[in-house]
Amino acid sequence: MNPVSPELSLVIPCRDESASLTTLFDTLLPIVRPAVGSFEIIVVNDGSTDNTLQQLLALQASSHELRVVDLSRNFGKEAAVVAGLAHCRGRCAILLDADLQDPPELIPQMLARWREGYESIVAVHAIRTSDSLSRRLLTAAYYRMLNAVSKTNIVADSGDFRLLDRAVIDAFLGLCERTRFNKGLFSWIGFRQCLIEHDRPPRQAGRSKFTYRRLFSLALEGLTSFSSAPLRISAYVGLLISLLAFVYGGYIVLRTMIEGAAVPGYASIFAAVMFFGGINLLGIGILGEYVGRVFIESKQRPLYVVRQTHEPGDGDPST
Repeated sequence: MNPVSPELSLVIPCRDESASLTTLFDTLLPIVRPAVGSFEIIVVNDGSTDNTLQQLLALQASSHELRVVDLSRNFGKEAAVVAGLAHCRGRCAILLDADLQDPPELIPQMLARWREGYESIVAVHAIRTSDSLSRRLLTAAYYRMLNAVSKTNIVADSGDFRLLDRAVIDAFLGLCERTRFNKGLFSWIGFRQCLIEHDRPPRQAGRSKFTYRRLFSLALEGLTSFSSAPLRISAYVGLLISLLAFVYGGYIVLRTMIEGAAVPGYASIFAAVMFFGGINLLGIGILGEYVGRVFIESKQRPLYVVRQTHEPGDGDPST
């Protein structure tokens, strides 16, 4: 490691969070400064459409530890996390959100665990009162299903809020896949891990960018990234239906031999055609998800593009 590297890097992906930034820094800095010898704050501006970037550059005047990585457009939170970790220089890094749902008060405790020898300290949501009941139930069911079909045990009720040792960061950045489910990748690379429970408070300002549609997309990424179970399930369903069709066909042959030809029924034929058509489309759709991942990986495009990196003291924020 470079001897001038800070002890801690705080990595904060950010999109349209101008309403939260002042409160974030007012809360964060008094907690971090006494807790660690040297640190840096890396905020990744992930294609914000409000004045988030201007506000960040203005904050550099009073927060000389702040570095801003400005992406050329919105690449998504998973890519923004990778960008922040790729630019951090600390002996360890803490990922947290700008909305203060990841309480900075846990940072000293995380650092204490790291100094005890743990290389990955994960904050787990003990109570998610800020989420609706339906979202909590769906999240719990999803993690149970994912861990049941995956060989990698992914920590349930955890977000991106975690401390990573430099060895973990380097291993994570060495993973070259383009479609990423970061929580699963952090679990896959291993290392000595410690869990810290905390209550998840409501957002301080603004609205969550994770709609049910985006959450479903992320859940699908996690399932297809860490398990081939959907492919096997579709094969098992096809095999079961084939066996049932074979048995039913034998029954029809026997009945015809004993009772003679039966008058065909329109409703039963229509229902069977629709059912098997749906099964075929489902199987093709599942296969398409995996083929799509292969297509994306084969193009080898970068995860993100940086427009500019703003270092402290670069000059007038208005330029």
